[in-house]
Amino acid sequence: MGRSGRTRPKRLAQKLQAIRMELGLSQTEMSKRLELQVHYSAVSNYELGTREPDLIILLRYARLARISTDVLIDDKQSLPKIK
Repeated sequence: MGRSGRTRPKRLAQKLQAIRMELGLSQTEMSKRLELQVHYSAVSNYELGTREPDLIILLRYARLARISTDVLIDDKQSLPKIK
């Protein structure tokens, strides 16, 4: 019996990159704003979709963008204009 993986949002990486770009931050600056204890490459991996951020990181992205985490997770929702 195989294990099936959980469903992942298809647009998450795109949305995370869009948030960073709208905020005018480099990946290094975003890493610092997210209070990541790892190299900026984690932000790159999130944006490429090769790594998925944990829930706390998603919450931090949402708070920086002043949006609900639902917007990040739900592929049917688009990002609003970020202030």
